[in-house]
Amino acid sequence: MKIKNIKINSYGNLENKDINLENKINIIYGKNESGKSTLLNFIKNIFYGISKNKNGKEISDYDKFVPWNKEDFSGKIKYELDNGENFEVYRDFHKKNPMVLNGKFEDISKDFKIDKKDGTKFFEEQTNVDENTFLSTIVSMQNEVRLDKKDAELLVQRIANLAGTGDDNVSFNKTIDKLTKKALEEVGSDRTTGRPINIVKNRIKDIMFVIKDTKSYEERKKELETQKEELEKTNISLEIKNNILKELNEINLETNLQKEKINLKKQIENQIQKKIDELNIEKNKLTENIKENYSEIEKEKNKNQEKENKIKNKKSKNKIKYFLISILFIILFLIIQFINIKYFKNNYLNIFSFLLIPIYFIILLITKNKNKKIKYEEKINIKMEEEKIKNEKNIINTKIEIIDKQLKQYIEEKEKNSNEIKNIKLEIDKKLDEIIEKIKEEYKNKINIEKILDEIDFNNVKNQLELVQEKLNQNKLQLNSLLLEEKNIILKLDNMIELKEEYKSLEEKLQDLEEKNKCILLTKDYLNRAYEKMKTEVTPKFTQNLSKNMADISNNKYTNVRLNDEKGLIVENELGQYISIEKLSVGTIDQLYLSLRLSMIDDITNEKMPIILDETFAYYDDTRLENILKYLIEKSKERQIIIFTCTQREKQILQKMQIEYNLVEL
Repeated sequence: MKIKNIKINSYGNLENKDINLENKINIIYGKNESGKSTLLNFIKNIFYGISKNKNGKEISDYDKFVPWNKEDFSGKIKYELDNGENFEVYRDFHKKNPMVLNGKFEDISKDFKIDKKDGTKFFEEQTNVDENTFLSTIVSMQNEVRLDKKDAELLVQRIANLAGTGDDNVSFNKTIDKLTKKALEEVGSDRTTGRPINIVKNRIKDIMFVIKDTKSYEERKKELETQKEELEKTNISLEIKNNILKELNEINLETNLQKEKINLKKQIENQIQKKIDELNIEKNKLTENIKENYSEIEKEKNKNQEKENKIKNKKSKNKIKYFLISILFIILFLIIQFINIKYFKNNYLNIFSFLLIPIYFIILLITKNKNKKIKYEEKINIKMEEEKIKNEKNIINTKIEIIDKQLKQYIEEKEKNSNEIKNIKLEIDKKLDEIIEKIKEEYKNKINIEKILDEIDFNNVKNQLELVQEKLNQNKLQLNSLLLEEKNIILKLDNMIELKEEYKSLEEKLQDLEEKNKCILLTKDYLNRAYEKMKTEVTPKFTQNLSKNMADISNNKYTNVRLNDEKGLIVENELGQYISIEKLSVGTIDQLYLSLRLSMIDDITNEKMPIILDETFAYYDDTRLENILKYLIEKSKERQIIIFTCTQREKQILQKMQIEYNLVEL
């Protein structure tokens, strides 16, 4: 695989850069802070994307390289794979996914897997090299191949790790120790105490002891739910009945004044009736009096008639009497005359006889006058009696008429009062009917309202309301008691649920811990087998390549490198003596580490990946630099070499050896 062209529109402090690279050695020259490291990061980020996460750094790559004064943050790279296929990758670093074009300029971006976090994995699929491998083998930076003497032990350890495990950050022995410690600390065993697996098992025992009473609580909860449901249904019915009674009671309160009016009018009606009764009694009495008067009048008439008859009889008798007296006087007059004439012939007697006539008439006149007077008086008396009776009758009739008028007035007043009472009752009944219809309409779909209305005594609403409210309050108290008991049980059951969930979680955790322990043991087993296999199959080949690279780089000063379980990585010097690499100079250790990384390139991918070196030789002397360049010249026959440098030494040595190279100045 070879990089053919790099085009940077804007990235970090680089912009409008168009860089062509050759298949041979490429020297990218620039002074410090000229953008060499930025260019190297551009290559990495265009292949693998740029992260906005810090990943342990002080600042993320995105924040570090995003241009401050420009919106554009993009670039393109052209490369060719060993099979001759050409590709172009354009990436806008503000976006996660790039555009990948093939040699026909067709967009093939969707042909590759897309990771939600990292985006399109096109380069990893093409080369089988992930970002970490890319940085640990293909790219070598100054701070990765040059350490101070005080850090030599760390570098030696990294070399040993790389030789033993293929990763300079992974030590087999330390890994095994860490796995053993991890199993002990994060899992534990039957012989340990206070470890996760011991804590989980003990907690499982405690929970099992507590949740054994769950069934009794669940049964009681069901009973409470049934009782509560029945009470709630009853309370719903009572609430509705209570509301209905309240409405009816309010109507009663509103109609109380009307009822008071009715009562008052009834009292008035009773008083009127009493007056009517009294007047009727009085009228009856007067009527009786009239009857009595009629009877008296008849009696008087009869009496008067009798008196008149008596007067008439008396008059007849008087006439006879007067006639007889007249006869008697005449006879007497004749007798006296006869005697006087015959015997006495006395004038006096004659005068006396003649005087009898006027005396007779005087007596007769006196008698008549007396009789007339008596008769007149009797008539006057009779007439007065009749007038008196008549006047009494008129007075009684007048009184009756007055009574009749009063009776008529009272009867009319009574009828008016009765009509008013009737109208008030109708109004009350109308309001009651209206409220009942309203109640029926309001509750028709909620409850059997007809049944409730049938249970209500409309004449005793207030007492019923008090009874319903009392019953409702009792039910609410009972319901609150049930709810309180249920709440306590629910708390216990919730605790049981939590305990069961915890128990289940603990079982899963125990299973995970046991699985984790199995995985750790299995990992240790795989690592042991892999390590043994690597020592027998991979490490000899690896150390053979390393020995060859070390011989080339050190000008045959160190020709043989071996990995020993006891002493770790050892090298053979010119005298044939094997010495531990800790005894080598820091410069030699640097060379060994670089050669170790370069020797791994062929094993990580089938592609002949470029070797990219960033200020790798800053601390090499001229001899070592010439040796490493000779090695790289040999490697450039089969793979592209890209050297970032801020010195002229690489150019001078290559020119001295008359080696062609491609120079790019930043």
